[in-house]
Amino acid sequence: MSTNPHPQLGSYRALLFDMDGTVINSIAAAERIWGTWAQRQGLDVAAFLPTIHGARSVDTIARLRLPGVDAQRESQGITDAEIIDVEGIIEIAGALRFLQSLPPAQWAIVTSAPRALATARLKAAGMPIPAIMVTAEDVKAGKPKPDCYLLAAQKLGVAPVDCLVFEDASVGIEAGEAAGAKIMVVTATHAHPLATRHPAIASYEGLVATVDGDGFIVLAQLPAPAPAARATR
Repeated sequence: MSTNPHPQLGSYRALLFDMDGTVINSIAAAERIWGTWAQRQGLDVAAFLPTIHGARSVDTIARLRLPGVDAQRESQGITDAEIIDVEGIIEIAGALRFLQSLPPAQWAIVTSAPRALATARLKAAGMPIPAIMVTAEDVKAGKPKPDCYLLAAQKLGVAPVDCLVFEDASVGIEAGEAAGAKIMVVTATHAHPLATRHPAIASYEGLVATVDGDGFIVLAQLPAPAPAARATR
């Protein structure tokens, strides 16, 4: 492997991206749908909504153990509503430019959303649909189990240890760790700081990817531009 001029960001065979909160911001849409559902179930909406992020909807509902509630059926109803309601879904700053700069065969979306919802949200935000996308239907066990990231690495033909996972939620970070990948935490949608030992970025602004002679993606963070000097009279 050639020497990496930016060792703090590293060189990777592939980059694996969670979707919601990581390359797109869908919080407003998700919380509209889930908030209505939680209200119907008599839940404390404010306490419940922070628990929905990062996990498959069926797993979120099943965890509640609500009497008489069919998690699979309720999950499908929520997904159907989320596919229709994509208002306000936008990219995380700089994500579109960054994804478009990557070799298509060296990155994937790995999301807890079903495929139809993932496609609808990416399109709503004007994001590219990758050649490889691992979604809720593709694994038996969702995050925090590592299955989704292991499958994505396998589909890309790389070892998980040579991958960098971009995540925003605790369950996703756990999944990436369990897969043996390196982790980059995206904090763009965090209302509260997330305690983590991993490096973090607030956006993709200034994040640059190049491919070295050995085919590794080399990541570098450009310095922020200096503030413009004030004009003096």
